[in-house]
Amino acid sequence: MTRLSFAIPSKGRLKDNTENWLAACGFKVRQVGGGRGYIATLSGLPDVDIMLLSASEIAAGLIAGDLHLGVTGEDLIHDLSSDTARDVCTFRRLGFGGADVIVAVPTSWLDVDTMSDLEAAGAQFRLRHGRRMRVATKYLRLTRRFFATRSVGEYRLVESAGATEAAPAAGSAEVIVDITSTGATLKANGLKILSDGVILKSQAALIGSRTAVWNDEGLAPLRVLLDRVEARNQATLTQKLELGGEVPASLVEEFGLTVLKSGAILCPEKEAANVARLLSLKGFGPVAISNVEHVFHGENTMFNSFIANLS
Repeated sequence: MTRLSFAIPSKGRLKDNTENWLAACGFKVRQVGGGRGYIATLSGLPDVDIMLLSASEIAAGLIAGDLHLGVTGEDLIHDLSSDTARDVCTFRRLGFGGADVIVAVPTSWLDVDTMSDLEAAGAQFRLRHGRRMRVATKYLRLTRRFFATRSVGEYRLVESAGATEAAPAAGSAEVIVDITSTGATLKANGLKILSDGVILKSQAALIGSRTAVWNDEGLAPLRVLLDRVEARNQATLTQKLELGGEVPASLVEEFGLTVLKSGAILCPEKEAANVARLLSLKGFGPVAISNVEHVFHGENTMFNSFIANLS
């Protein structure tokens, strides 16, 4: 039997945000051996092996099938996998760790604003210098695929081991492909993003491996976790209304309400204030609006879709 292996980021803001998100879903991460440990437990899910790894290690482990589940950046998954649909399943994009993988050139390249311009500049560069222009990046696969789709071939890749944005100023590359959140670092290094040079809009995601070995021992806690994740997501989209009396069937249908019991309903968050006002005007006031922590439904489409596609 194989226990569920679940890896989360080991340090930094990504670690903090992941733990906060898990806490909102009802799970508390406790590191074994204190803050320096790389093994942890998850309250509410005792039959799971929790590991703290780097985001790149998590992505590689999911693709190789060494991990069942992980939180990592979509950029890493797309760069390391040649076929993401075959290798992994994205259960939920988490709304943090957001950044764009982009193509940037020196701001002094006034005539280069698009990928088509870059191909022309590459041809001119080769004629002038007798070699291809260099593109520094950590994202080798992503870069090759994107450049190919844009018919850019006049370049050669230089794998970046350090601060990629410094490569043009250091003379080790002419162009870069890197990740950026605000663009401030690029600007400080005299670089600009091409107008059609956004390769991927990435963020942290809860990702399952399709290449790992799955059995009932791993799938059972996965269902528990995904039920909690979906219940928390539904709660963020929902508010509870408490009122004096039964809600008219016409309003239930019109606004997609869920009747919990006499005098209590669940309402889509964006409609809650409007529905509460209408109910109060119809004599059902006072109507109180409150947030909910979790909203559970019987079915879980994330889980059902995942197991239906396991080989």
